[in-house]
Amino acid sequence: MADILVAEDDPLMLRMIEFKLKQHGFLVRKATNGEEALNLARAEKPALILLDGMMPIMDGFETLRRLKESPDLRAIPVVMLTLKGSEQDIVYSLNLGAADYIVKPFHPGELIARIRKILTPPSSGREDPLRRSQIA
Repeated sequence: MADILVAEDDPLMLRMIEFKLKQHGFLVRKATNGEEALNLARAEKPALILLDGMMPIMDGFETLRRLKESPDLRAIPVVMLTLKGSEQDIVYSLNLGAADYIVKPFHPGELIARIRKILTPPSSGREDPLRRSQIA
């Protein structure tokens, strides 16, 4: 299964996310600040990065900006996972290149579904649920 880098400075939140991801078969790499996340991303090239917005040393927004400026890292999808839920923060992150934005608190099942949606290629042959509801 896919390798996911989780950048989160809250130890309890980090353990919960790690547990849920591993429960669904993902390999988890962990960072507790933006600088560490950037270094791990360069070294490991994960399939996806979950990035907290508020972390020490370098916050998630600056980390996202640097990831998307880096030619060898910009293609890695980044999901912001943060308490900061203002429209300004969401729009800023999406404009920087975030694949998705989830505001804490969140439902673990929703997080897994969003990750799978991002990591599943569009040509997977899976039926579109919207199309199915239109047919019924």
